[in-house]
Amino acid sequence: MSASRPRLLISALKGGAGKTSLSLGLSAAWRAAGRRVAPFKKGPDYIDPGWLSLAAGASCRNLDPYLMTPRTILDSFGAHSAEADVALVEGNRGLYDGFDAKGTYSSAELAKLLGCPVILVVDCTKVTRTVGALVVGCLQFDPEVNFGGVVLNRVAGSRHQRLIERVIRDYTDLPVLGAVPRLADERFPERHMGLVPPAEHGRAEESLAVVTALAREHLDLEALWAVAQSAPDWKAPAPGSLFPDAEAGPPVRLGVVRDSAFWFYYPENLEALKNAGADLVSVSALGDGHLPDLDGLYIGGGFPETHAPELAANESFRASVLEAARGGLPVWAECGGLMYLARELVVHGRAFPMVGLFDLSLVMEQRPQAHGYTRLTADGANPYFPPGATLAGHEFHYSRPAGPPGRHDLAFTVDRGCGVWSGRDGLVSGRTLATFTHLHALASPEWAPALVRLARQGRG
Repeated sequence: MSASRPRLLISALKGGAGKTSLSLGLSAAWRAAGRRVAPFKKGPDYIDPGWLSLAAGASCRNLDPYLMTPRTILDSFGAHSAEADVALVEGNRGLYDGFDAKGTYSSAELAKLLGCPVILVVDCTKVTRTVGALVVGCLQFDPEVNFGGVVLNRVAGSRHQRLIERVIRDYTDLPVLGAVPRLADERFPERHMGLVPPAEHGRAEESLAVVTALAREHLDLEALWAVAQSAPDWKAPAPGSLFPDAEAGPPVRLGVVRDSAFWFYYPENLEALKNAGADLVSVSALGDGHLPDLDGLYIGGGFPETHAPELAANESFRASVLEAARGGLPVWAECGGLMYLARELVVHGRAFPMVGLFDLSLVMEQRPQAHGYTRLTADGANPYFPPGATLAGHEFHYSRPAGPPGRHDLAFTVDRGCGVWSGRDGLVSGRTLATFTHLHALASPEWAPALVRLARQGRG
């Protein structure tokens, strides 16, 4: 079945060139004009999608060619853009940057798979005519990429802008669809894992209003809309479920720790748990005094390091988690969740007690200790995955173990990535499994049914 599906992908020559600010401003401006925007983010990410969800007023979905098959990407994109007026995909890194020298899993490859016209964002800081060479190079590097236009970012002034526009006009057929000035006020400050999340920003709505105004003033919104409209008709694959068929059984109460310390959850992960038979119950490690009555618990990633004093001070909640986990409650924890289940978290030389399920001290460093895709093989006893199961995921953390993780089993061999210790990941204690690796439900469809299955067993 073919249908009109306006869409475009925002990319750049490098990371930090302004893709996110442009994507936010464009999404918010189109939304304010009454257009329904379906936002997507290429690659593993939680923070940019949080901002994009806020700007578009719709849940942002990740599309990752490393984690997902082409068919899964097409199914997810098709399902989550079907009711929108336009789909906007924010790329990551530079347009052609990928897994290897061939650019495998790059934003360019994703654009070709989805049939998205590409808008190229160019950071014009301290360059003029060289911009033309860079744009020409991108055009010639892969003739199969469909470029829709160029947006100039961090332009020094009108003279600077006119010169670069003339160069692009003389050497390419691409239109310049906007020129954004260099800003003195940084509305989206960064810290160790990227942008400050919307929940912690303090002026998120104000900052979105600023980038919306910039988009209206400095982008040709209607020309960009026309580029999105120029995308080829969407040839939808035969409809199918994104998740496995649910196993028969009663619903279970599954707690999800959701607060400003723990909020790294892909929408699909939560949907997969619901599809498998879970009723999700939000709990807070910061504000709740203890765990409610639950059949299982999911502790995602986040920023426990920036909330360490508050997490440590909530002794009753930590004690209830420890008691429940030792009592056999199924618990799945990722990255920040693993840190929370450790004995202590050391931040700026100060040790904060955590749950203490695992005999592990984690130290926050100034530089990333692991950053990138992972691939795991299950070869240790664990309650979730059979021997030989392979999992694709990603990790990004600044914490490291101060020493070996006590006498704990580790479920996975790390074939790619770092893991917890000595090439292994997945701390196991009873029916708890905690990893530095983040999983995506569309890449690991067996994960959600396994967690719900364990929760049902506990009910019996």
